[in-house]
Amino acid sequence: MAGYDEPEARPDIVIDLEQLRNNPQQFVDLLSRRGSFDMQPILTLDRQLREMITQRSQLQSRSNVISKTVGESIKAGIPPQSPEIKALRDEASQIKTAIAEFEPQEKQINAELEQLLLTIPNLPSPSTPVGTSEDENVEVRRWGDQYIPAGENILPHWEIGEQLGILNFERSVKIAQSRFVTLLGAGAALERALIQFMLDRHIQAGYLEVMPPFLVNSESLTATGQLPKFSEESFKCGADDLWLIPTAEVPVTNLYQDQVLTAEELPIYHCAYTPCFRREAGSYGRDTRGLIRLHQFNKVELVKLVQPETSEQEHQALVENAAGILEALKLPYRIVELCTGDLGFAAAKCYDLEVWLPSAGKYREISSCSNFHDFQARRGKIRFKPSGQKQTQFVHTLNGSGLAVGRTMAAILENYQQPDRTVRLPEVLQPYLNRAVL
Repeated sequence: MAGYDEPEARPDIVIDLEQLRNNPQQFVDLLSRRGSFDMQPILTLDRQLREMITQRSQLQSRSNVISKTVGESIKAGIPPQSPEIKALRDEASQIKTAIAEFEPQEKQINAELEQLLLTIPNLPSPSTPVGTSEDENVEVRRWGDQYIPAGENILPHWEIGEQLGILNFERSVKIAQSRFVTLLGAGAALERALIQFMLDRHIQAGYLEVMPPFLVNSESLTATGQLPKFSEESFKCGADDLWLIPTAEVPVTNLYQDQVLTAEELPIYHCAYTPCFRREAGSYGRDTRGLIRLHQFNKVELVKLVQPETSEQEHQALVENAAGILEALKLPYRIVELCTGDLGFAAAKCYDLEVWLPSAGKYREISSCSNFHDFQARRGKIRFKPSGQKQTQFVHTLNGSGLAVGRTMAAILENYQQPDRTVRLPEVLQPYLNRAVL
């Protein structure tokens, strides 16, 4: 793929190949819930690779026997130039040539196999609702109906923001392009206040704050599932193997790349504020105005690394941590469980939190809370050693927005809009800004 430097091949940890070999139909059945995926090319390459490895192993074994036989024969007094010894050495030379020919073939098949495996999405959790599109997502619950504003003439957040002089989109186009915004005065202060408020709440809930690099390499994006599938959605620095992060999930999860943790180190909870950068290549014509779909936006992210047996419980807790921010701000929201057809590439199970936007008259996504099971851990080689056991296991990784800051600001500008076109601030934010009204 253009602009994407392929990492070193490692198909043995992209998915559980042993499980695929033993029960390919299970993979086919689970993946069919997402769509149509042909596993036959993967199985064919895997079989070719294993046959080649077996042949090479047999040749190497024969080479070892020849070497031992030659040594013992010479020690027994047979002349090194005898026809018997010469025949064995000729055979050994032929075997060496054959083994050398296997190496590039194995390397090629290995690389082809990994690239195919990297395009296969995560297997959906058995409990994930089966469906073909977002229309079949399942609503779990709603909260805050009493906080939905009664007025009918609520301005969209971009209009009230421009009237208040706190958002400027036009000047942002001059210095960048469309889908960027400049925050001014109280707008910048509100953004900072939201970030600090979210971090404070999550730190109190037990998350350790991280401020990671905002540029990552291809291997990190591959580990968390953004590459190779979403290379067109990401911004790459042309002179380096570095990409602007689409979310803090990438650098924070990869802090533990290629590491074996102890059971005592788990669970690991991190929260992180970062700017995020996305091309939004697949959203042409959608949300062209406002703060909903920008190329650059701020977000507070929650990341967990946990033992497999606790990941479902940890997932529910993660959702509640994100929802707690909306409840503290008294913003109406609902939670929907994504069906298999709407599930993200790397997720096994996902809940979206959607906040009420009065100007649109509907709920809009403000957080996705995903459980990836061992999908990212396999690609990133993140393991742990259970207490009292020698065998390592892959951790389970989870993440969710806690929350997308710009979308939270949009919800505040609309839900807290007053008849005189001022905006009352949520009570929990007023100490951060030393004011009650924008």
